[in-house]
Amino acid sequence: MIVRRIIFGALTLLLVATIIFVATELLPGDAALHILGRDATAENLAAMRERLGLGQPSYLRYLDWLGHLVIGDLGTSFGTNMPVAPLVADRLWNTMRLAAFAALLCMPLGFLLGVRSAIHAGSVFDRSTGIVALVVASLPEFFLGLSLVFLFAVQLGLFPAIAVVRPGQDAVAFLRSAFLPALTLALSMIPHLVRMTRAAIMAELTSSYVETSVLKGVSRSAIIWGHVLPNVLGSLISTSALILAYLIAGVVVVETAFAFPGIGRLMVDAVANKDMPLIQASALVMSAVYVVTNLLADLFAVLASPRIAEAR
Repeated sequence: MIVRRIIFGALTLLLVATIIFVATELLPGDAALHILGRDATAENLAAMRERLGLGQPSYLRYLDWLGHLVIGDLGTSFGTNMPVAPLVADRLWNTMRLAAFAALLCMPLGFLLGVRSAIHAGSVFDRSTGIVALVVASLPEFFLGLSLVFLFAVQLGLFPAIAVVRPGQDAVAFLRSAFLPALTLALSMIPHLVRMTRAAIMAELTSSYVETSVLKGVSRSAIIWGHVLPNVLGSLISTSALILAYLIAGVVVVETAFAFPGIGRLMVDAVANKDMPLIQASALVMSAVYVVTNLLADLFAVLASPRIAEAR
């Protein structure tokens, strides 16, 4: 099973890499013209295209790109003429720190609210939580971000509206700069986590062992915490992995809104500058993070299954 999942993940990444290359090929504009400007002569443009490797047919550039990917070479940036790998690595590290911060904010609260809603299903708390979760989940991330900026940065002056992240920055300064973008991501994910946790628990409550526990007089709270949660742990791990993968690979809007120097913002800037290697590398790395995270989640979910544990 593990080998099959790894092979499937590798094939998925190959397909994603192909889609990314084709998509960048279809982007409007000329990278050479963007670099040299509109006053460039035809000879200079031809020479620049040759230097950038744009004179070759698309299929040859695709095969060359895949060949370099296999050995870990992500190419050279058109704009800075620097290797892409260290640029992406620095920004990915910032995004991973932001995602970890957001996960610390959303996952404990989301799980606790979901469990409490399941324990008190049908109560005022359960209905209120469901309504609030639905409303928050319906709000676009940029609206959440602007609302938090207005409240915490403009009105209260507690946190900066723009995330200032510098090399060598201490942890306290980073957390303060990244609080608003992390809170925006957390608020966008908490409703999904609450609803998924509640749904998983409510589905498990229809099992025969739960009915037996109820007949024995065990309280609903004890049944959920002691019996149901271990059985839904696999699905909750998968849900958490999807959320974590999104927090890393789906942060383009939030990073752009707060000018956070992460990999999502790097890709947006690369698209604006027609920097093809940087676009391809950023998109591929975010896709790889998403695929690998889900692969690990599937494996942990299987290993966390009580049936697997009993078999071992």
